[in-house]
Amino acid sequence: MMTINEASKLAGVSIRTLQYYDSIGLLKPAKYTESGYRLYDDAAMERLQQILLFRELEFPLKEIREIITRPDFDKKKALEQQIELLTMKKEHLETLIDFARGIQNGGNNIMDFTAFDTSKLEEYTRKAKEQWGDSKAFAEYEQKSASRSTDDEEKLWSNFMKLFEKCGKLKDSDPKSAEAQAMVKDIQNYITQNFYECTNEILAGLGKMYAAEGEFKANIDKAGGNDTAEFVSRAIAEYAK
Repeated sequence: MMTINEASKLAGVSIRTLQYYDSIGLLKPAKYTESGYRLYDDAAMERLQQILLFRELEFPLKEIREIITRPDFDKKKALEQQIELLTMKKEHLETLIDFARGIQNGGNNIMDFTAFDTSKLEEYTRKAKEQWGDSKAFAEYEQKSASRSTDDEEKLWSNFMKLFEKCGKLKDSDPKSAEAQAMVKDIQNYITQNFYECTNEILAGLGKMYAAEGEFKANIDKAGGNDTAEFVSRAIAEYAK
């Protein structure tokens, strides 16, 4: 655990920024001390890295929150696309630097504006956003979340985590058991009611993500105890067959 001051220094962002991210539900600390001070764990810092990468790509905070809080957010795929976008941005900046040097040396064609063309970068960004969110499920999620306040969102996610807390009590049982399968059904229904229609196909994808190392697994295991995420993943795999 690290304090907000330590997290601020490590990440190179202001304390006020971290406080604001907390207030809008973008980055919640792992816990608060009895005195109300924020404490950040590895999962929170990993999430901050994701946020800062999106900020480098000039994504609005509202879009970032909607993307990374989706139950089916694929962190690995998002990182691959972020690397591709940052690489394209780097190439564009290098082209602009060469163009500026050409002007400095008096050798540029005054009618040449190709260095300012960002169409390829914009097209890739558009396609990436389609995979991150511009889908039927994401449109439904946006519609349902539009009228919710930050407090509403926090309560929603808190109740979602309570489902995994219940799953933790079953983690030593057979994932095929009636109780385990009923819990999976509850998870699927909760997602459908509050986020978007969670088909068996989407649910199967979520199950794989829940067991993968990262924020999802950390949060689920935090709610239900160690190995809860792996148990839920196996139960979902049985359910979605």
